[in-house]
Amino acid sequence: MVSGRVVRFDGARGYGFISPDHGGEDVFLHVNDMLIPESYVHTGTAVEFEIEDGDRGLKASSVRLAEGPDGKPLTPPRPASVSVSGSADDDTLCDVLSAAEYSKEVTDVLLESAPSLTGAQILQVRSGLLQFAKNHGWTEG
Repeated sequence: MVSGRVVRFDGARGYGFISPDHGGEDVFLHVNDMLIPESYVHTGTAVEFEIEDGDRGLKASSVRLAEGPDGKPLTPPRPASVSVSGSADDDTLCDVLSAAEYSKEVTDVLLESAPSLTGAQILQVRSGLLQFAKNHGWTEG
């Protein structure tokens, strides 16, 4: 088994790509090779899978959610009814930011939107938002 993270997945087309944790080229992911519901797969989802040689290069098979030492999924499944844009059928692709990149972006938005916030308030809000983003697979780490 190889571990990695989904870098993108198009639910309408039924395919995407996984970036292996060990490095190397991204691996093709097709909905027919998943052992988990399609609604669990989104950018940032931690998965375990087998690698096979497909017709067009490396392909993932037996894809399942990666588990932590406690036996729970590393990336909690996202309910099908939740979507960034508000539509359950919309599987918009987006980049997964590092925690540092996300924190910088949030800080910039907070400073522009509410310049009267204190440093302590910004740190408190940013910490809560960062944890929320990690729980949804929007950031790495």
